[in-house]
Amino acid sequence: ATAPSVSYEVLLKEGEILTVDNPSRLPENNAYDEILEPWVNITIVSPARYIGVIMELVTGKRGEYKKIEYLESVVAKTSADDNASSRDGRVMLEYDMPLSEILVDFHDKLKSGTQGYASMDYSKIDNRPADLVKLDVLVNHEPVDALSMITHRNEAASSGRLLASKLKELIPRQMFAVPIQAAIGGKIVARTNVKALRKNVLAKCYGGDVTRKRKLLEQQKKGKKRRMKMVGSIEVPQEAFMAVLSLEQ
Repeated sequence: ATAPSVSYEVLLKEGEILTVDNPSRLPENNAYDEILEPWVNITIVSPARYIGVIMELVTGKRGEYKKIEYLESVVAKTSADDNASSRDGRVMLEYDMPLSEILVDFHDKLKSGTQGYASMDYSKIDNRPADLVKLDVLVNHEPVDALSMITHRNEAASSGRLLASKLKELIPRQMFAVPIQAAIGGKIVARTNVKALRKNVLAKCYGGDVTRKRKLLEQQKKGKKRRMKMVGSIEVPQEAFMAVLSLEQ
């Protein structure tokens, strides 16, 4: 599973423009001058009572307010409530926002926040400069390209911590601890460990021989270190890749 594809324009230092639709193809930071991301114009039609919910959702997705237009009232003329028209009439809100912010779960959140009443439409307008970075994920010190993502710099560290935390719950435990790291440009911004399965080496050690018990535990500890060096790759379950898609949920 991979996130819905967004094509970015990367302005390389030698003057060429590289189209990148996969985080693994993004060059190193010192190889380009700027990244342009696609923006769209989005219009949302909804009952007026959900204006606050919609504005909060769109603003949280880096949306830029353009205008609001009040449409015809949907309240029956026989209504005795004078305020009903302002509450239940329809409105159209217009915003500009990055395409990447609406592809994963924006529509679902819009429907949920408006109890299914809102509808949306959007169209591409242009590409704009953005402070974007590549967030890499390493499992047992090995990079996993399918888990990497391109994200806004201001959100990268928190996204890395959240993703590492989710992966910790999804990757099966091994006989050794498995480190999970999130990195930006080689700098680790988040780290956690999948705890090792602990084998009870003292199960057959009867009595109170403390020296023997300590020796067995030391041997177990050394064995774990050897296994960690030998095992370079860990099987990452499908649910872990889906965690990338659910980061905003």
